[in-house]
Amino acid sequence: MNLTAFAIKNNRVTYLLLGIIIILGITGYASLPRDSMPPFTIRMARIVTVFPGASPERMELLVTDPLEKVVQEIPEVDYIESESRTGISIVKVALKESIGESELRPIWDRLRRKIDNIEMPSGITKGPDLKDEDLGITYGIAIGLENDGYQPRELKKYADQLRNVLIRLRDAAKVELTGVLERRVYIDYNDAELAKIELSANELKNAITSTNIIIPAGQISFEDERVILEPSGNFETIEDIQNMIIPVGYQGESVYLKDIANVYEGYISPRETIVRMSGQPAIGLHISLKDGANIVQLGEEVDQLLASFNQTLPIGITAKRIASQDHAVSKSVSDFISNLIQSVVIVLAVMLVFLGLRTGVVVASLIPATIMMSLFLMGVFNIGLNQVSLAALIMALGMLVDNAIVMAESMMVKMERGDNALDAAIASSKELMIPLLTSSLTTSAAFLSFFIADSIMGEIMGPLFSVITITLLSSWLMALTIVPMLAIVFIKVKQNSSSQKPGFFDNLNRYYKQIIVWSLAKPVLILSVVFGCLVLSLIGMGKLGFVFMPDSERNLVTVDLILPTGTSLETTDSQVARIERFISDSLLINNERLGGVRNWSSFIGEGPKSYDLGYQPDQKQTNYAHLLVNTSSGDDNQMVIDRINSFAFNHLPDAKVTVKRLTSGGGASVPIQIRISGPDAEKLTRIAGETKNQLRTIAGTSNVDDDWGPKIKKVNVDINPSKLSYNGLTNQDVALSSYTTLSGYTVGEYREEEDNIPIAMRTEGSLEVAYEDLEGLSIYSQRTGKTVPMAQVADISVDWQLAKIIRRDLNRTITVESQLQAGYTAAEVTDEMLMWLNEQRDKWGNEYVFELGGESEASSDAMGAVMAKLPISFFIIILLLVMQFNSLRKSSIVLLAIPFGIIGVVGGLLITGTNLSFTGFLGIISLSGIVINNAIVLLDRIQLELDEYKRTQYDAILAAAHERFRPILLTTFTTSLGLIPLWLGGGDMWKPLAIGIIFGLLFATVITLVLVPVLYRLFYKVSLPK
Repeated sequence: MNLTAFAIKNNRVTYLLLGIIIILGITGYASLPRDSMPPFTIRMARIVTVFPGASPERMELLVTDPLEKVVQEIPEVDYIESESRTGISIVKVALKESIGESELRPIWDRLRRKIDNIEMPSGITKGPDLKDEDLGITYGIAIGLENDGYQPRELKKYADQLRNVLIRLRDAAKVELTGVLERRVYIDYNDAELAKIELSANELKNAITSTNIIIPAGQISFEDERVILEPSGNFETIEDIQNMIIPVGYQGESVYLKDIANVYEGYISPRETIVRMSGQPAIGLHISLKDGANIVQLGEEVDQLLASFNQTLPIGITAKRIASQDHAVSKSVSDFISNLIQSVVIVLAVMLVFLGLRTGVVVASLIPATIMMSLFLMGVFNIGLNQVSLAALIMALGMLVDNAIVMAESMMVKMERGDNALDAAIASSKELMIPLLTSSLTTSAAFLSFFIADSIMGEIMGPLFSVITITLLSSWLMALTIVPMLAIVFIKVKQNSSSQKPGFFDNLNRYYKQIIVWSLAKPVLILSVVFGCLVLSLIGMGKLGFVFMPDSERNLVTVDLILPTGTSLETTDSQVARIERFISDSLLINNERLGGVRNWSSFIGEGPKSYDLGYQPDQKQTNYAHLLVNTSSGDDNQMVIDRINSFAFNHLPDAKVTVKRLTSGGGASVPIQIRISGPDAEKLTRIAGETKNQLRTIAGTSNVDDDWGPKIKKVNVDINPSKLSYNGLTNQDVALSSYTTLSGYTVGEYREEEDNIPIAMRTEGSLEVAYEDLEGLSIYSQRTGKTVPMAQVADISVDWQLAKIIRRDLNRTITVESQLQAGYTAAEVTDEMLMWLNEQRDKWGNEYVFELGGESEASSDAMGAVMAKLPISFFIIILLLVMQFNSLRKSSIVLLAIPFGIIGVVGGLLITGTNLSFTGFLGIISLSGIVINNAIVLLDRIQLELDEYKRTQYDAILAAAHERFRPILLTTFTTSLGLIPLWLGGGDMWKPLAIGIIFGLLFATVITLVLVPVLYRLFYKVSLPK
């Protein structure tokens, strides 16, 4: 008993299983994770090292270079990027995209061990630290605790309270704070006062450090147990610090610390970061999602919590949303669900109109049953609802009815010829089970290369293969069970009558037969015309614009402000305040201004936590600020971008201001990048300058700059060893006096509740020293107790130095970057720039090379990864075809039909004025699966006519074309019309794919119905009737 016979004869079991599938699908849909895009693995880590006071050149030589040389020993490394700034080295390590997620931890552990063995210079205060965990985390929900009049310490207390309740939410993984003004305990001393009691600053530091004990002293035996011995002595209050006893002199004398120094609590100075919400001081709270959880559900939990938490806050403090990825995800999923429903309605309407009520109901029943089964299986395989998986469902919607149409058509034909319904169902099942399975598998195999591609884009687009495979196989199973079971009940035909067939298809079929007869008589002409169209389409493809991945359509605009390196936080803050005032006065929505900015938040000195897949924060920099601007709708984004850009151009000439939409997952953060590498920094900067000047001449570029920036001032203190010795000083005296005066020396910390507060020792007047005061800066001798002005032991001068040194794969590299104006593509700008670069390369010398980054590199890597796996898909398709037909000639006919589908794709994109994109490329690949599907059905019918009805080859071609005309045409209609909602409502990301498949399939149908029979005649040397 085959599957169809079992389903029909045990129809109550079949109905029960169908009901269970529907229930599981509904419950599965409610529990599926929701996100904007599928998750992908971050194969990158950072090694951060802090070396206070070291110039970029010293950081490069002493820290960055040794680290890079160790990193390159790891064979799994793809590339290394490093940035050496004053006092800090950041080495970015990117692993090959073929590395699986499970392999990351052993690789990072191996790298940590290698780093630990490096001998670093003394003076490093932090690191080298390998950080790999936070880079892949998205903090999709951000909350701002807005402050009006409260002290930072009080605001931090409420932020901690809110964090403690947020972290207990079921779907929350982590909650991080930003914009906290860190507390400090300062011990301000005077060298002259210390000298009176014969105490040096170094002795004071050692006394404080040795008193503040925060480690256990070991274990002792206590009765039958071993217990920890924990001596008291760690600081618990400010009074503990003030009353600390400091030994002085050699007679056992001592004094209280408060008698020789001013001990008080304050805040870190100068401040490192600032956060504001719509102009008001704030603290940011950033929430990440647990793996497999639902961000929309987390957002609902957060909203409920904020509503109650705000009622407990005093007047003047309010918790509000800053960034809401959950809202964007909810809207995106809702829009795609709406598109899916529209597609279902369209396909159902097509079925009912062209197949009639009874047959239409039978075929249409397959759609909800298959979708429910697919949703259930998506949950089983942990595939969430997102743009990609829902787009896959929409794409599969038109294809999945093909199995049902072919099955129902076959049953109707057999019933018209005298078979009873049960025999017709069983016979059709035996006849079609393998061909339909093969066509489904070949269609899904066309998407396999995206699933197995070694790239981030492969991870993002991989669910297309999974969902389409699940849906088509579910459709195949339903076509063999539910469809024949329902067909027996609903489909009624008259034997030996064609009256059941719609007149529309009868008329078309009559014209089609005439075309087939004419085409079979003129095969060379047909092939010449089709081949000519293919050549024209390939030429037309060169006229298409190319956009790798469009920007996100989320109603969010970002503003990045960068001032010259070394700019103080206060100056950066003042520039941000000017942008904020402009937004408030000119863009904030009100009763009269309905479109514009809803609210905004500013992060000065450091960006927020990663709030979207398209954003990753950088290290702290006082010259940097990042603004999140929430707009009233995605349609208002461009207006807001243009207005802020215009204001910045006219009012902030010293700042590099970049205003843009978020990038889509897997897209490039900067569209145009040209990396220039070479050994000499001066020559590199000159070449970069020439490159920037040329790039500015190309239409469509904006914000052209490089990532090194202009040189910055530095103060040289050239110590004279003989003068140093003459005055009884050492280099350590100079370093300690300078550091405690200018920065403050951390001597420990004390714990207050959940906070660890650093204790900093510094000389009176610290942080108030200007350049002109440096010559008079007091250098205290630890040996003699005397102070000497800096001018007596050193020459002080101002010089210029590189702001930063960036390297890629151990070579100094400057990256020239540019944003794009609206209406331009990165591809056209890059193509024009390449001509100039190739001309200049010979003038630079062999040691200086360039390579493209940005969108050009991202698209090349992503498409290259897919193309590398296409042979595997191609091999599987060939294997399936040979297994199906057991014939190389028939398999060749199918394969030869594939390339001609591109004719309609190019024509459709040109007609609609749509750029080709990565998803458009995906549409071309997926179209091949549909073409194969139709060709298989037609060739299989030809063989059936030969074997079962003993027709001649010529008559078999005509009969097969006649029988498969309606199923193939209906599949074209359902697939094409079903994709119209994705075309109109899928946004810029999915529009090229929908247009490509719709127009491509329309032309591919002609290819299948005309070219396949012509090729069959040529391959099998079919004679024409006389």
